[in-house]
Amino acid sequence: MTTRDKILITGASSGLGEGMARRYAAQGRSLALAARRLERLDALAAELRPTAAQVAVSELDVTDTDSVPVVFGKLRDELGGLDRVIVNAGLGKGAPMGTGKAHANLETVQTNLIGGIAQVEAALEIFREQNHGHLVLISSIAGVRGQPKSQTAYSASKAGLTAVGEGLQTEFAGTPIRVSVIAPGYIETAINRGVKTSLKADLDGGVDALVKAIDNEKQWAPVPAWPWLPIASALRHLPQSITRHLG
Repeated sequence: MTTRDKILITGASSGLGEGMARRYAAQGRSLALAARRLERLDALAAELRPTAAQVAVSELDVTDTDSVPVVFGKLRDELGGLDRVIVNAGLGKGAPMGTGKAHANLETVQTNLIGGIAQVEAALEIFREQNHGHLVLISSIAGVRGQPKSQTAYSASKAGLTAVGEGLQTEFAGTPIRVSVIAPGYIETAINRGVKTSLKADLDGGVDALVKAIDNEKQWAPVPAWPWLPIASALRHLPQSITRHLG
C-alpha cells in the first residue's frame, strides 16, 4: 500500500486531530495542521518537530468557506504536495429541535457538513491536479441512522458527510484518488465527555484504532471495530423500537 508521507489534518489542535498528529509525527511523516486555535497549534507543532519530517501550521475556521482553499493551497505549497487530507474539524453542539436553540443545530451543520464540503472541494482540487491522493472523511456512528434530541442535527451533518464520501467513492473508483469514510463511536474527547456509556473508548486506544483504519484505506470503517461494526449494522437494519436503545 502507498505510504502517505504528506498529511493535512484539520481540527488538529485537540482531541482526535491532535492524537492523529502525534501518531503520524512519531512515524516521521510531514504534517500540515490546521485549526481555529493557532496558539495551541503552534505549541503542538513545537512538540512534534523533533520527530516529524516537517510540520506546517495554519489558522483555519472551516465555516469561513472562502478561506479553506487558500489555507489548503498554502499548506500544500509548504509541504511540496499532499498525499492525504483528513477532514476532521467538527462540532458537537446541539439541542432538541423546536426548543429555541436553533443556533446550536445550525452551527453544527454549518461546521460539520458545509465546512466539510468546503474542505472536500479544496482537497480534491489539489488531488485532481496531482492525479493522486487519499481523502479521509471523519464521520460518525451517529451518522448511520438519525438520532433523537440533542443529537439530531449532529447525526444529520455526519450522515450528509458520509453521503458525500460514498458519492466520491463511486466517482473515483479505479483512479489514483482514494476516498475513505471513517465512523468513530464514542471516544474520550471533549465532544463525548458528558456521555455516560460503557462503550466509550479511551483517547489513546481510540486514536490507535483511528490511525489503523485510515492507513488501511478502506471505503468505510467504524472505529473501534468492536463493538461499533455490529452496532452500525444493527442501526442500519433493525426496527426503530430496538435501535433507540442502542449506543
